[in-house]
Order: sequence, then C-alpha cells, then structure tokens
Amino acid sequence: MKIIRLRDGKERSLLRRHPWIFDSAVAKGGADAGETVRVESHAGQFLAWAAFSPLSKIRARAWSFDETQRIDAPFLESLVHKAIQARARFDIQSDAMRLIHGESDGLPGLVVDRYGDTLVAQFLSSGVERWKAQLADALLQCTGLTRLYERSDTSSRQREGLPPATGWLRGSGPTELTLREHDWQLTLDIATGHKTGFYLDQRDSRKQFADHARRLSFERVLNCFCYTGGFTVAALHGGAQHVTSIDSSAPALARAQAHVVLNGFAPERADFLDADVNASLRSFIEQGRSFDAIVLDPPKFAPTAAHADRAARAYKDINRLALKLLVPGGVLFTFSCSGGINADLFHKIVASAGMDAGIDGYITQRLGGAPDHPMTINFPEGEYLKGLVVMTK
Repeated sequence: MKIIRLRDGKERSLLRRHPWIFDSAVAKGGADAGETVRVESHAGQFLAWAAFSPLSKIRARAWSFDETQRIDAPFLESLVHKAIQARARFDIQSDAMRLIHGESDGLPGLVVDRYGDTLVAQFLSSGVERWKAQLADALLQCTGLTRLYERSDTSSRQREGLPPATGWLRGSGPTELTLREHDWQLTLDIATGHKTGFYLDQRDSRKQFADHARRLSFERVLNCFCYTGGFTVAALHGGAQHVTSIDSSAPALARAQAHVVLNGFAPERADFLDADVNASLRSFIEQGRSFDAIVLDPPKFAPTAAHADRAARAYKDINRLALKLLVPGGVLFTFSCSGGINADLFHKIVASAGMDAGIDGYITQRLGGAPDHPMTINFPEGEYLKGLVVMTK
C-alpha cells in the first residue's frame, strides 16, 4: 500500500474527519490516479485511507478513517446501500431524488440522481472513476433498477485531469423523462439538461414559493434565471395570476412554456423572455413595472472562494435591482449556489443590496437544498445552496 505523509500540523482536519487533503498539505508520497493510499501524519500516525488525485488541488479524498477498513467493492456497496436507506427516512415529495451526494455520503466525487426508473450518475473524482464499474453494479443492485446514464461532463472532472464521459453505463432507452414533484409535473432530458438533467435541490423551495403564492395571493410574479420554469409552475400552482419568466436559453424557455401547458394552466398566464436578466431588471425599473414576488436563482457566480469578490458584486447588483421592483409587502426568494459564498456572506450581500436600493425588509426564512442533498457535521462545504426569503416593508 502506498503512503502519503503530511506536513507537520496538517493532520488537524483529518482528525476532525474532514475528507479533503490539499496538495499543500502533502510532504511526500504519491500514487496513480484513484489509487487508495494510506495517509499518515508527519509523525507517522495513521489518519485515513484515501483516493489519490495527482493533478487536483484536492490531492486525496478520504474513504475511511478506520485503519482496519479494507477499501474494496463490498465496502463501496455498503456505502451506496447506506445512502439509499437514508433517503427512505427523508420526506421527499417526488419520484425523483438525489441518492448519492458525494462526500456527505462517504463517496467523494460521486453524484447520483434517480428519475423514476432511471439513474443518472456523475463520476467527478479520480477515486470514483477508478471504481466506476463496481459502483455502477452496486447502484443497480441496491435500487433494483436496470438503467444507469452517465453525465460526467463538468468542470470539476476536468480539474481531476479526467476527460468528459456521457452515455448509458447500464441499460438503454429514452433520455426524455417526466418527473412528479409535489402536485405538479416537470420534464427533462438527462442527456442535455443541466447537472444530471434537473435542479432537484430546489424542490422544497419551489413548494415554499407555491405556498407563499397561495397565502399572499400573488398577482404579478417575476422568475429570473428561470431555466425550465420550476418556480414558474410552482407560482401558478399556488394561484399567482401571471408570471413573467426570464432566461437566456431558448431551449430552456421552450420547455418552461411546455410545462405551463403540461400542468393545465392557460398559456396567457405566463410570459417568457429570452433576455439578459440584469438588462431586463433595469428596463422594468425604467418602465415603472412592479411585482408582488420575485425569484432570483442565478447560476454559480463563485465556484471557489477565490471568485468571491467578483461574485459578491454580481449578486449585489441583481438583488438591488430586484428589491427596487417589489411592491411594499412584496416577497423576494433569492439564492446563491456558489460554494465560494457562504451563508453569512450571502446575507451581508443581500443586506448591502437593500441599503443601496433604499429598501428594508424582513428576512422571514432561510432556505437550503432539499434533504436528499445533505450537509453533514464533518463536511460543512456540502452547504453550497443557500437562500433567503425577504418580505419588503
């Protein structure tokens, strides 16, 4: 077994069972991509068994902190089984859910979503790439399914030095699917949609938005960065009279329009703009338009903390403009999915946006990812999605 030895004092995070070992922490040692290594402190103390990534800043990802644990196919199958069992204890009002959430489920770099009878997986690190065949077998064994599609085409995989990989790993069939979420339906294409095909992490926030629309009787709603219209459908389901949705992707907007019809709503209750969100918000202000509720669910502005300053300015700008467009007593659902922006910083950004807009409001709720996208005690970085519900005064 190959050994990597850490620099003096760099063992503290592993003693707290944090799974990441950065390149700057390694004093000596190496291995092939994905190979299991024994991680030791500067003094030679065992710390973890980990998968080595020779080209990544995250040089190794811990599989286990138990010195007696053997890292093999049965061990990985046990982790898959445990993660799937956990989902049965969560309240998930959908036939689509995240089954494996990377480090939070002890499988660093592995993401697996279930859409009905189809699994979609992303193998994003050297460790899970090396065990891909065994993990694919375990996923089908533990779920009883036969269809597994791969969407390993993200930038995080590139940082591991791994080429993109997409297509059927097990089974075959159509990639166009329909999912049920709460009381509505949505469609996706697992071959072309964002992430594994859809944003399952916002499931419960969409339900919260529908509940707000019902309780507060929204008339005019604005859904920014709407993608395929999940929040649009939620607003209409909650009784909103009209929803304006903005995105810069024509295919996504076409699917969003189809979702309105699929769920039985009159097409005239929804407008769709293929446009830049910032420019649209400024134009609405100039036109004197206002809205009872606005959703801001932008793409990732800050993938790492190094991008935080620039991202903070972008988040502040869109929130400032949105707050100006809300009627008194209006509601803003605002989100950041950037790992480089933590919850406290996001709160400060929104507060600063309110100051610049001359708008004060009550923060009535903090939102996060649905429970099948868990953050754990030992891996707070799992909290990538954070949101605030602001009701203007």
